[in-house]
Amino acid sequence: MISKQQTLFERIGGDQAITELIHKFYDRVVADPELKPFFKNASMEKIRRMQREFFSAALDGPITYTGKPLGYVHHGRGITKHHFALYVGHLIQALEKININDQDVQDIISRINTYADEITGTAGSMG
Repeated sequence: MISKQQTLFERIGGDQAITELIHKFYDRVVADPELKPFFKNASMEKIRRMQREFFSAALDGPITYTGKPLGYVHHGRGITKHHFALYVGHLIQALEKININDQDVQDIISRINTYADEITGTAGSMG
């Protein structure tokens, strides 16, 4: 008998958990004085929709990310590794708020960290 291993998306509670995560997460992000300026002229409705897609796809869910490539969307915005670390810190706190277990939090952060260079524009740079 072969049992199908659950995806990370399924383990954390699927679409309902992702939707709750994005809500709590972006409430934290836009309240951060260092991150808030990046969202000044942005449609938070669109960002939340795209982030729902992004996180669902990144965690092996059934939803496809339909947005532009991350490097393109974030290019020239001045996002540094420091900003990315703040972002990830808020993500960890939001995951804890929705009661995601420690192993799944680590797995999610590991996946999100794979996008750091694209978002900060440091892919292929030395240092």
